[in-house]
Amino acid sequence: MTSSSVLAEEVTDDVLERARALCPSAVRRIVRAGSGGNSRLYRVDCADGTYALKSYPSRAQDRRDRLGVEFQALSFMHRHGVTDVPRALAADAQAGLGLYEWIDGEVVSNPGPADADAATDFLARLHALRDAEDARALPLASEACLSGAEVVAQIDRRLVRLREVAAAGEGDAELAGFLRDRFAPAFADLTALAAEGYRHLGRSFDAPLELVARSLCPSDFGFHNALRRPDGKTVYIDFEYFGWDDPVKLTADLLFHPGTRVEPAIKRRLVAASRAIHRDDPAFFGRLELLYPLIGLRWCMILLNEFLPERWAHRVHADGGRDWPQVKSRQFERSQTLLDAIYNSRSRFPYGE
Repeated sequence: MTSSSVLAEEVTDDVLERARALCPSAVRRIVRAGSGGNSRLYRVDCADGTYALKSYPSRAQDRRDRLGVEFQALSFMHRHGVTDVPRALAADAQAGLGLYEWIDGEVVSNPGPADADAATDFLARLHALRDAEDARALPLASEACLSGAEVVAQIDRRLVRLREVAAAGEGDAELAGFLRDRFAPAFADLTALAAEGYRHLGRSFDAPLELVARSLCPSDFGFHNALRRPDGKTVYIDFEYFGWDDPVKLTADLLFHPGTRVEPAIKRRLVAASRAIHRDDPAFFGRLELLYPLIGLRWCMILLNEFLPERWAHRVHADGGRDWPQVKSRQFERSQTLLDAIYNSRSRFPYGE
């Protein structure tokens, strides 16, 4: 499959040749090193060191420019001295490949107070860069939620697509019933509560968030994307969705993300630190209280992505896919559990003072 001078595991000739073109020195070894939900990762050992080669879904699979966004985000952060992220080194846009600094570390699987403080310190430094001249060229975050109405619209779009899949697929009657009898009524109720809360705050549920209150957000940020180096320092990875957004969405996503179990005390610590970062925005915590249930419903929909054939194709690209019926069953159960937790505490934000 490859030249005898290179050890290659689960690597096509095309990937090997493009890795050779991107790397600054001779490639000695290239192997699959894991995957995210949508991308493949390779470890590339070269004459001058080790690099990470990331293969993104094609633009035919996903119209978003994941490679371009991540490369630009990492380059921006390093220009401004934020070095607890990998360095972006080279890219092949045609092949959908990015070459990055290799990070040795372990995933932060049981985050404690120090991990929470490191994460919010990182977010504070990003927020402080919002006035940088080159920050203006950065895009909106993928699926940015700059108003309550936009959160609702995103949930609705996901709900419509899942209903289509449930109606077309055999054996998905249980999903259809859940969406119709449990999710839709909760969605309507929580939307009405949030809209009424906005009126009490004297804010528009439909108007986009003012520029001064927006922040640079590593969307899909969480401890699942944090690596602790042997020296104890943390590095954050995966910035395919980076951009401008409402930091309320970022904070709520941190609380809901299913990638890592986070204890309630740590979640309260994250919220307190986020309030401190955005203390110049007097409406930050009010928006968080009101949008938290809706962003939770958005996560209920995200957990059901595995029912979507187009989304499953991303998983197949990343790691070859697994037992699709089993994965769907697990995610369906998690979505139902999350919906119950959100709706049972709909009138009380669980992580305030």
